[in-house]
Amino acid sequence: MIYKTIIIGSGPAGLTAAIYAARAELQPLVIAGAMPGGQLMLTTEVENFPGFPEGIMGPALMDSMRKQTERFGATFIDQDATGVSFEGVIKKVTVGAETYEAKTVIIATGASAIWLGIPSEQKFMGHGVGSCATCDGFFYKNKKVLVIGGGDTAIEEALFLTKYATSVIIVHRRNALRASKIQQEKAFANPKIDFLWDTELVEVLGDAKVSAAKLKNVKTGELTQIAADGIFVAIGHNPNTKIFQGQVTMDEKGYIIPQKLQTHTNREGVFVAGDVSDHRYRQAISAAGIGCMAAMDAEKYLETHKD
Repeated sequence: MIYKTIIIGSGPAGLTAAIYAARAELQPLVIAGAMPGGQLMLTTEVENFPGFPEGIMGPALMDSMRKQTERFGATFIDQDATGVSFEGVIKKVTVGAETYEAKTVIIATGASAIWLGIPSEQKFMGHGVGSCATCDGFFYKNKKVLVIGGGDTAIEEALFLTKYATSVIIVHRRNALRASKIQQEKAFANPKIDFLWDTELVEVLGDAKVSAAKLKNVKTGELTQIAADGIFVAIGHNPNTKIFQGQVTMDEKGYIIPQKLQTHTNREGVFVAGDVSDHRYRQAISAAGIGCMAAMDAEKYLETHKD
C-alpha cells in the first residue's frame, strides 16, 4: 500500500497536520513515536493555547487532539521511525522491521530540551522544574526562580521571567556568559536579575513541588542551598532529526531548513512543521499553525502531481 501522506511525529504540529490531512481525505498514517504527544506531555497546565479559558493540562490537550484526528480517519503507529528514504517519487519510512511508503511525508518530530541529567530534575519536572519560560512564566508571579545556563536561551528565559517573578537568578558554571553581547547588556541592566558564577545545580529540593536548590561552586567544591519556587533549565534544545541526516537540508545545529512557504524542504513531497525547524518560537500554537500549513501544502502537492 502506498499512502498519500505519512506524518512523523505526534505533538501539536503533527496532530494538527493529521487533522487537516484527514479532513482532506488523504488518509494519513501517523508515526506517533514510542512516547506520543511531544513536549506537552511533560507539562502540567497550559494556559496560552486558544480555546481553553480555564487552561488545560498538557496531556489532556494532546489526548483531545489525537481523538480529533482519529475521528477523521487518521491511522496511528505508536512506535519510533527508525529510518527514512526520500529519494524518488515514493518516500519510504521504516519503523522497526516494517517499511511504509507514501507520496508525501510531513516531518514533525519536534525538538527535545537538553537536561542536566540529575534524578531530582526529572522528579520535579512540571512541578517547579521546566524548560520554557514563555509556557510557564505566568505561574511564577511574585516568586523567586533560578535559570540554569549562560547562553542566549538562558538570557531570553531570564528576561521573560522578570515580567512575573520578583527575583531571577542566573546560575552559570562559568565566570562569563556565552550569550550575545546585546543580550548580556539587557540582563546586566535588569534590576531583577542576579548571577551566580562558577556554579552548577546538583540537586532540586522540595516535597510536592520545588522549594530550593542545592548548588556547587565548581572551583571550590563548596555546597550551598538557596530557596527557589521554580527552576528553568535553559542549556539548549536538540532537534529530533537524527534519522533525517543526509535526506533533507539542515543547519549546523541539526534543524531542518524550510525552503519556501515555510513548510517545504529541499526534497519534493517532503514537508516540515513545528519545533523540528523552528528554534525561535517553540510554542504549541505556532507549531500547530505550521502543521496546518504543511498538510495544506502536501494536499496541494498531491493535486499537482497526480499519476
